[in-house]
Amino acid sequence: MTNMAESLSFDILLSKSQLYISQKECTERGLLQTSKWLAEMIIALDDVLLSSESETCQLVDPLFASELELYLLAKSYFDLREYDRAAYFTPSAKSDKLFFLHIYSKFMAGEKKKNDDRVDTHNSSLAPDTENQYLRELRAELEKKHADASLDGYSLYLYGVILQKLDLTSEAVDVLCQTLHVVPMHWGAWLELSMLVTDKDLLARLSLPDHWMKKFFLAHTCLELQLNEESLKLYTELQLQGFGKSSYIKAQIAICLQNLQEVDQAVEAFMQLQKTDPYQLDNMDTYSNLLYVKDMRVELSHLAHRACNIDKYRVETCCVIGNYYSLRSQHEKAVLWFQRALKLNPNYLSAWTLIGHEYMEMKNTQAAIQAYRHAIEVNRRDYRAWYGLGQTYEILKMPFYCLYYYREAQKLRYAASIDDVHTCDFSSNSRISAFWA
Repeated sequence: MTNMAESLSFDILLSKSQLYISQKECTERGLLQTSKWLAEMIIALDDVLLSSESETCQLVDPLFASELELYLLAKSYFDLREYDRAAYFTPSAKSDKLFFLHIYSKFMAGEKKKNDDRVDTHNSSLAPDTENQYLRELRAELEKKHADASLDGYSLYLYGVILQKLDLTSEAVDVLCQTLHVVPMHWGAWLELSMLVTDKDLLARLSLPDHWMKKFFLAHTCLELQLNEESLKLYTELQLQGFGKSSYIKAQIAICLQNLQEVDQAVEAFMQLQKTDPYQLDNMDTYSNLLYVKDMRVELSHLAHRACNIDKYRVETCCVIGNYYSLRSQHEKAVLWFQRALKLNPNYLSAWTLIGHEYMEMKNTQAAIQAYRHAIEVNRRDYRAWYGLGQTYEILKMPFYCLYYYREAQKLRYAASIDDVHTCDFSSNSRISAFWA
C-alpha cells in the first residue's frame, strides 16, 4: 500500500484549489458530510494562499442556468428534508446537477421512510432491517443511463451506493471506481468504496485514479483493515505534506494508536484534539471507549456532560453516556442509551458491538449473540464483534462455534494468536477482554 501512495504527485496549492471547487459542488448537491469533510481540509490549509479567485471559479453550465429557479425550489425542499416534494417537482431534469438532486431526493425519501418504520416497530433496535422502497426503481433508471454513458460523476456515485444497498458488491466496486476517475475529489465515494474492501488483495487490485486523494483513501482503508502501522505512516506523511492542522488526521492517528494498544498516547491525542476543537463530537465515542478501558471515571463523566450539552441527539453522545453508565455497572441504563443511538442510526457499528458487551455483563447471551451478529452485518471487518461471539459461545460451552468465531477474529486482528485469546479471563469485563484481543 505504501508503494501505491509513494507514486502520487502532491501540489498543495492545486490541492486547495480542488478542495474549494469540490466543496462547492457537494454543497450544491446536498452531500453534506462530504462537504463538511472538504471544508475541514480547506481550513487545515489556511496558511496556503491561492494566487487569485480564478483558481476556485468554474464555468456555469447553460443547461443548469436554464433550470436554476427549479433547482432553488427543489434544493429548499431537500434542505428541509421534504424529499418527496423535491423529487416530485424535478421529474424532467435535464442538467446533471438537477437530475442528481432528483434521484438523490427519491433515494433519501426511501431512506427516511425505512428509518421511520424502524422507529415505529416495537423494540426497533433489534428489528430486522427493511429495504428502501425506491432502490430497485432507481437502479433501473440509473442502469439505463449508465449503459448510455450519460451519468456524470455524482450520479455514478449514487448508482454505486444503490448497488451496494442491493448487495451487488462487485458491480458497486466497479461503478465506484469509475466514479473516482470522474470526480476524484468526492470523499464520500472513496468512503463507500472503502467499506467494500474486505482484504489487502482486493485493495491492491482496485483501478484507482492517480490522484492525491488516493493517499487519504489508502490510509483510511488500511486503518479499517487493521493495517495500523501502514495507516499511521500514511497519515504522518500527509501531515508533513501540508495537512498538519487537520483535525480529521489527528483523530485518525489517535485511532491508529488505540488499535496498536498505545492507549496512553491515544488518550493524549484525543485530549489535544478536544482543546483545538472543543465542540467536535466526531470520534468521541472512540475516545469514551479509551476512557472506559483506562477506568478514567472523572474524565468520562466530564465527556458525557460536555457531549450532552453540545448535542444530546447525536449517536456519539448516546454512546458516550452509555459507556459512562456501563463503567458505573448500571448496565440496564447503558443498554437504553445504546438502543437510543440505534434508533438514531440503525447502522451505527459501535452501538451494536457495545450493546452486545452489555448483554454479556447481564448474562443475556441470546441477546448478546443477536447484537454481535447485527454488528457483523453492518461491518464484517469488526473483529470485536467476532471476538464477542467467540466469548459468548465459550460461555455456552459450544467449543466448535467458539473456535470458528475466534479464528475469524484472529484473521482480522492478525497480531492476536489463538493461544492469547484462550487465556482471557471470561469472568472479567467482556469489553476489556475484547479491547485487548
